[in-house]
Amino acid sequence: MNIPESTNSPATVLQPWVSSLTMMQQTVLLTAIRGPDGVPKYGPTKMLLRWYRRCVLLSAMDRAVLSTPYDAGGGSFTGPSFFALFSSDWRLSMDEIVAAYLRELDAIPHHFQLHLLHAVEIVGYKHPDRAISSWWRQVYERLVHDMHLWPETEEQMDRRLGDSRDQWLERNDVATVD
Repeated sequence: MNIPESTNSPATVLQPWVSSLTMMQQTVLLTAIRGPDGVPKYGPTKMLLRWYRRCVLLSAMDRAVLSTPYDAGGGSFTGPSFFALFSSDWRLSMDEIVAAYLRELDAIPHHFQLHLLHAVEIVGYKHPDRAISSWWRQVYERLVHDMHLWPETEEQMDRRLGDSRDQWLERNDVATVD
């Protein structure tokens, strides 16, 4: 989907579907955009993030939604996560990238891992493309299960990230209320 270069509304790099989310959910999506320092630019963490960015952001260079993890475009920030010589099932290639990410998780800052986990949860529940949302929901479940935890339901997530301080506090520890 191409976005016109000039419109009457302010320009945004966020895909249109993101604006339908609560402000808390939008904020969570943005916290994972940059990624951690100190990991290789072409390693599994950054390749996973490229696909994540393509699912949340417009490609600034292309002014378009890049709807697969392998199509050309996007520069290095939203560039392809892998190159497909033929039309392929992108999910298999991306599953391998997730597996490589999980294998290097000990080298990833825990703080970033939690930002990514919560962000992909939102994409998994809210992205309008069913194939994309389903794939990210499976990634969320893999990340949660890797920590030996159970996933949140969409309803639980919506309550926790529903722009209500009281609802957010229901799941927050008293040590970090401020």
